[in-house]
Amino acid sequence: MERRGRRVVYARWDAPPEVPLIDLLESLKLAQGRILIVVSEWYFQLGPRTHEEWNNALRQVVAPDPEKFAAVSVTTAPVPTATAVLAAFDLINVGAEEAERRLLDRLDMLGEPVLEPVGGVRRGPRFPAAMPEVWGRVPRRNTRFTGRESLLNDAYHLLQSAEPGAGVLTLHGMPGVGKTQLGAEYVYRFGSEYDVVWWVNSETPATYRRRLAELAPRLGLSTGADYGERLRAVADALRRGEPYARWLLILDGADEPGQISNLVPTGPGNVLITSRNPDWRQYNSQLMEVPVYLRDESVAFIRRRAPRLTDLDAGQLAEALEDLPLLLDQTAGWLDDSELSVPDYIAMLEGGIDRSMVRVSEDSPTAFQQAWSILLRKLRQTVPESVDLLRLCTFFAPGFVPVGLLRKLPTEELPERLAGLLGDPSLWIRAINQLRQYSVVRLESHETVTDEDASTGQSFYLHRMVHQIVHQGMSDEDSRVFVDVVRRALVAADPRSPQDTRSWDKYAEIVPHLKYADVLQSEDRSVQRLVLNCLSYMCQSGEYAAGLKLGGLAMKAWRALLSDGHPNFWELAHHYANLLRAVGDYRRAEEVGRSVVESLRRHGRDQGLEVMRATNGLAADLRGLARYKEALELSEWLVPAWHDLLGESDRVTLRAQNNLAVSLRLLGRYEEALAVDRETLRLRTEGFSARDSDTLYSATFYALDLRLLGRYGAAESIQRDALSELRRVLGPDRTLTLFGEYNLALCLYRGGGRSQAGPLLARVLERGERVHGETHPWTLIFAAALACFTREHGDIDQARAVSESVLARYESAHSEGHPYVAGSQSNHSLILCNVGERDQARTTAERALTDMTATVGEGHPWTLGCAINASFIRNLSGDPEAAADLSKSTIAGATETLGRTHPLTLSARIALAADLRDLRGRKQAEKIEQEALADLSETLGPQHVHTVAARSRKRPYWDFEPLTV
Repeated sequence: MERRGRRVVYARWDAPPEVPLIDLLESLKLAQGRILIVVSEWYFQLGPRTHEEWNNALRQVVAPDPEKFAAVSVTTAPVPTATAVLAAFDLINVGAEEAERRLLDRLDMLGEPVLEPVGGVRRGPRFPAAMPEVWGRVPRRNTRFTGRESLLNDAYHLLQSAEPGAGVLTLHGMPGVGKTQLGAEYVYRFGSEYDVVWWVNSETPATYRRRLAELAPRLGLSTGADYGERLRAVADALRRGEPYARWLLILDGADEPGQISNLVPTGPGNVLITSRNPDWRQYNSQLMEVPVYLRDESVAFIRRRAPRLTDLDAGQLAEALEDLPLLLDQTAGWLDDSELSVPDYIAMLEGGIDRSMVRVSEDSPTAFQQAWSILLRKLRQTVPESVDLLRLCTFFAPGFVPVGLLRKLPTEELPERLAGLLGDPSLWIRAINQLRQYSVVRLESHETVTDEDASTGQSFYLHRMVHQIVHQGMSDEDSRVFVDVVRRALVAADPRSPQDTRSWDKYAEIVPHLKYADVLQSEDRSVQRLVLNCLSYMCQSGEYAAGLKLGGLAMKAWRALLSDGHPNFWELAHHYANLLRAVGDYRRAEEVGRSVVESLRRHGRDQGLEVMRATNGLAADLRGLARYKEALELSEWLVPAWHDLLGESDRVTLRAQNNLAVSLRLLGRYEEALAVDRETLRLRTEGFSARDSDTLYSATFYALDLRLLGRYGAAESIQRDALSELRRVLGPDRTLTLFGEYNLALCLYRGGGRSQAGPLLARVLERGERVHGETHPWTLIFAAALACFTREHGDIDQARAVSESVLARYESAHSEGHPYVAGSQSNHSLILCNVGERDQARTTAERALTDMTATVGEGHPWTLGCAINASFIRNLSGDPEAAADLSKSTIAGATETLGRTHPLTLSARIALAADLRDLRGRKQAEKIEQEALADLSETLGPQHVHTVAARSRKRPYWDFEPLTV
């Protein structure tokens, strides 16, 4: 209408119950122009008005003045009969164009010209009958939703008026108050204004991550199967508003903001959170408390839920049940089927709780406990199997319960009392329908399903409060029976292939229920195998936080249950150490690994498979802790041990040999690492194939060795070929592919191809952050390289920000004096120097040199590199004598460690020439410079960037490069 030049005032009309409808409609008539009413059954169903009230008001106000009102209808459901006076045109089951034509016809506007909007095309909300482009996991609409008008309107206006990136609103309140139902109604009422609507079950961090990650393919994002990678891709796409800027995420049941707040997307869209926890205010969310129903809302809801009750009955029941929506729903549901009067029911409530059925819960209102005692008694009298089903469900996690797993168990292995329930389809459906009828559970359908499918109850929603009360009201004997059945169901659901990405969805479904099935206290070997497989999945898929929590609890429980000499305990420790190592907690991983090695030796297993696997992990931890010599000793023991056990060409043997090269490389023994990697590459190529992932791994690290030795051309050639195969075999975003691109970028950079190196490094870091996260060891390696490149060839402020971030993360992850901290300080000192903070630069560079020397020794290439940077800053600070002394000792150390013509040695020689010139030792300076230039021309070429820079007397520097461990 506005596009046709009409002025329109849009109003969501509230009808507060304390004001007569006739007066409200009369007030509407004060508006100038015609009044267009959109007739929807949902509005009339919200209550608390009755159809009789509406009919009376419409007859008295609208009928006498028909020209003032016009109407269109968006429903075929029953509405108050007097709406006929509105003569509404039907817009149901027509497309957008026909709906618009009918609307204009009703308003006598057909044929009026469309005005062009000022400033181009204005994009309004989509046609309400059209679904958003992306719609997922939204619960069915509650056809009995009642009231909450002001809450819905306030939520809408708060989100719509929020600045981009700040559209986050938390609906918080006590259990059973209807937060989830309110969130679902918001979606259905306002969903047409969004391009993406995605519902995320957020009751556990792992489930939250998985559900949000599942949005990636729906947004058309190209990612691997890793949840972490998908999660970061989704966050990035939503932040940028590409491909959709109008999005709505609903995070349902997010009661632990501290665990997921850093993963809540920001951007131009909206986030609606339901939670019991008001602490979301501390995480940049607006808050809206969801109270219990107003009394008139309670009455209206009860009348709709139990039509046989009168207004008086409904008011008395609402008062007795304290207006709690979930309780009203459950109680009114079974009262409608019962001949029990409301006064008699209230008398039962006042008679106290049946403690044999329900125990007092501190988190539950007294009325809820009392009502549940009565409801459970009712369920037991009608379909007793429904109570057993309900109790079984409490050994799964609250929320979405995969009860379909129970029906896959062989009935002959089940206790007699449950065999009938789980084996008889008709009894199963009766039990579920009984629970549904009284709103004890809610069937969840995220996609279209038939009623028959729903009746089988593959999954339904069990409220946390109901879960808690039913679970607490169980005898010890019942608990033992029911938990054993649920454990068996989880074991049967185990795909037994945690390293296969195709199994990850199934493991993600299983993991949240392990705690409630109390699997860590089971002595059943199959249950213990389930725990181990889940831990392996969590490590493989990147669910590190949840894996560490489960692993820590399992270590404590199994140490008492099995003792630390049990094979399952050793395997548990292996997975737990892997998880610790994955997050960079090398110290704790080393403690776990060492304790396992010692336990194995105490039990006479010092030559077996278990001790070698534990020792292999221990060596990796020692490398992470910069205890490189100890790690080398273990690597040198492991290679022949695996060789004797499995043979020279076995994959495990060759991986141990690869790790030997890693230890050598970290010690700066690049030639020895090159020799080991060359042999490993040969054996892998002959034994597997040139395209095998292990072979490509060897090729990549062989190229790395060549680059570290200054053989840039050969390194680039090998890495380019390997990278082509990595992209083909593994895909573009796998870790090894990213590292191959990183290594190629540095080969190009050191070889002079700066125009190609910079963009490649930037892309690698962006994808590394998406795949691994910002704090992962691989991501920090990529970030350190980009900071160094940007310092010389980009925005110095950006370089400083990245460098400070890298340094802070290394300082947080490692102890003081760690070589990665010292090396990052040396890099950062050059940035400080470039921005004119020379005093701070010198302090930083000297501390880096001192710490690096203390940790890895004077002759290590990293120490020599720190010395080059420190001498440069000494000279720049006006102390050429101290600079020259350091340059001389650096040349001596570099020549001994790396050789006379290694790039680092040549840099030290050029640096000494500069120092001597500043000390007026020109003749000696020229001699040293000419000899160094000749060696540079011979080794790197006369036009290489290092040769050209040295010829133009540009002072050399050194970039610290963290290595993988």
